[in-house]
Amino acid sequence: MSTNTATSRPTQAPIGRGIMGMGMPMGKAENFKPSAKRLFGRLRPERTSLIAVVVLALISVSLGVVGPKILGHATDIIVTGMRSATGIDFTALGRMLGLALGLFALSGLFGWVQGRILNASVQRVVSTLRTDVEAKLHRLPLRYFDKQPRGELLSRVTNDIDNIAQTLQQTLSQLLLSFLTVVGVLAMMLTISPLLSLIALLLIPVSAIITGRIGKRAQGLFAAQWKHTGALNAHIEESFTGHQLVRVFGRRREAEAEFRTRNEALVESALGAQFVTGLIMPSMVFLSNLSYVVIAVVGGLRVTSGAMTLGEVQAFVQYSRQFTQPLTQVASMANVLQSGVASAERVFEVLDEAEQSADPADAESPTLRHGRVEFHDVAFAYDPDRPLIENLSLVADPGHTVAIVGPTGAGKTTLVNLVLRFYEADSGRITLDGVDITRMRRDDLRSRIGMVLQDTWLFGGTIRDNIAYGDPDATDEQIVAAAKATYVDRFVRTLPDGYDTVIDEEGSNVSAGEKQLITIARAFLANPSLLILDEATSSVDTRTESLVQHAMAALRSSRTSFVIAHRLSTIRDADLILVMESGRIVEQGTHDELIESHGAYHRLYSAQFATT
Repeated sequence: MSTNTATSRPTQAPIGRGIMGMGMPMGKAENFKPSAKRLFGRLRPERTSLIAVVVLALISVSLGVVGPKILGHATDIIVTGMRSATGIDFTALGRMLGLALGLFALSGLFGWVQGRILNASVQRVVSTLRTDVEAKLHRLPLRYFDKQPRGELLSRVTNDIDNIAQTLQQTLSQLLLSFLTVVGVLAMMLTISPLLSLIALLLIPVSAIITGRIGKRAQGLFAAQWKHTGALNAHIEESFTGHQLVRVFGRRREAEAEFRTRNEALVESALGAQFVTGLIMPSMVFLSNLSYVVIAVVGGLRVTSGAMTLGEVQAFVQYSRQFTQPLTQVASMANVLQSGVASAERVFEVLDEAEQSADPADAESPTLRHGRVEFHDVAFAYDPDRPLIENLSLVADPGHTVAIVGPTGAGKTTLVNLVLRFYEADSGRITLDGVDITRMRRDDLRSRIGMVLQDTWLFGGTIRDNIAYGDPDATDEQIVAAAKATYVDRFVRTLPDGYDTVIDEEGSNVSAGEKQLITIARAFLANPSLLILDEATSSVDTRTESLVQHAMAALRSSRTSFVIAHRLSTIRDADLILVMESGRIVEQGTHDELIESHGAYHRLYSAQFATT
């Protein structure tokens, strides 16, 4: 199929964007727990790697937490040696220090390996998420894209997924190591002094209360931050896509004012989120220092009473630091986690959108490619309360050209969108060569249709590549033949690189008429059985239009064609002209028949050529 991907939007469809403004991003942030559970649930396919990560982390932490106790024994050896006449046993001291050094080295090695494995697992999970979103976008109906600002959608697909990746990388390893460290250190502290351990444990509920209350407040602020990020991206994308119109109409100041408003909203929400979560770290540091002071005082008293040795107090102080440090680190990661979950909510909103109906398992396919199209009592509405097309019936015979005319909003483009199944009819049925199109696979249906839109679409690449989009297997001879048939060849030959001329994604280095001709050549190359032309010659000059009309006549000779036209001079030779008003066909016939009837077509024709 040869088509412009950027399908012209019907005026009846609800939209939420424009050059100077657009709707706010849809959706509201969910609760933190369900979203976090769903995000971490995507790690299930990496169970084997995660088990290895847990085992390696357990070994690393176990080796690390034994170190302070060994260093405590080394301190006791020094103290005992200073008090005895024999002096310090440097052999025993050396063994203790060597053992501690070896344990710390092994701990670091195992920690590095588990970090590498975890990062690889996270990247695979994020890659799968990105693939799921990409696949989801292809399954969403056109109705969704009509309502969604492009910049907002791009922000979810790029910025939010990148933020999720950073969140998982930064938090998973830290959370795992912190949990294991707390458990391991607590076990070692209990073996040294249950009393001092009780003092250290009092820090946990206080920390949990502070972190929970601050985190709950921060979740809403981070959701707002990413929501405003999407809104700002949408405004920037649209303003710079239509920057020519913004300048022509002198709306630069309004565009800048809109940017400042949205930028200030983003800054305000970002500052609020960072300020609130920034309270966690100082609070945890204060509690950690308070615990340290109490442990040092009580430990000193127990040394003087002979209940503990100096080495044991030293080891316990180190453990108390190791005990509070993970809690502080977890608290400091709260803002990262809150931000990542807020982004995950926005991505999940896309994944949860209602999809277009699936292709039937027992799909049918026409045995012939004649291009006969029939509408049987078709009804359709964008808004259930505002019917657009009602009880529409018509037949387009093979090889015939059916022109569709009418005022803006009459339902002309909607009619061909129903044929393409960009939208589904509410009732009735449409058949192609005798087969109901709802019984066909969408790919099969659209492979039989070529479409040229009023809004041209070219991708970054050569002119050859853009024409070959209609048939990737076409030879260079076939590409050139299609270009000659649509008079693309005549201007391509004047370019320094010919068919290898690279055009940018906006097609700004070729004229509007030349872009239109390239898209028409793309349809020629596809050689479809059904051709849809939505004001396809609107961007070419009068002389080129005359030439293209002759080429179109040759192209339409063996296939059914639907031509949406505003300029009635281009469809005088159509086999059937349908005049639509408010979704209904009010007249049909040839040009001469409709002129003689002095009805709606005559009024349109007279209005268009009144000056002439």
